[in-house]
Amino acid sequence: MKLTYRTLPLALSSMLALATATAWAEGPYPPVSGPVSYTDTARVVSSTPVYEQVNAPTRECWREQTGYTTEPSDHSYGGAVLGAIVGGVVGHQIGRGGGRDAATAAGAAIGAVTGDNMDNRDRTAQTRPVEEERCRTVDHWTQRVSGYNVVYRYKGGEYSTIMPYDPGATVRLNVSISVISR
Repeated sequence: MKLTYRTLPLALSSMLALATATAWAEGPYPPVSGPVSYTDTARVVSSTPVYEQVNAPTRECWREQTGYTTEPSDHSYGGAVLGAIVGGVVGHQIGRGGGRDAATAAGAAIGAVTGDNMDNRDRTAQTRPVEEERCRTVDHWTQRVSGYNVVYRYKGGEYSTIMPYDPGATVRLNVSISVISR
């Protein structure tokens, strides 16, 4: 066969086709460098909830009687003043001469003491209970599901993982294949 400028393109395209066919004949896929990843599904054997304990403490308070206190009553001075005036007037009328001033003073003093006693005789010290607030912290423990222990079968092997949800009958997997270099 004689190559001419008309037959040259045909010859080049035939050689290119032959080289491509030879490369594809070595395997079903073109060569790939690095790991290969794909997704697949596996059958779930069991899915068991994993629980965690959670505490939500609360504070409880109440009032409690712890003793008594005594408070003095309010003291009134009105009876003493009125008694001193009445006693002074009576002492002034009883006294004579130079003893009149002494009798007035003695009457005022006796009247003040008597008036004070009469006015405050019903007033006694008041006793009242003393209360204090007491508090304590009470634990309130609850259980909640923190995830699921999932056991699944893939390519004849059995594997387990923790998942945040129950996957159901199957679980989707990310599969990665790479060559182990020595």
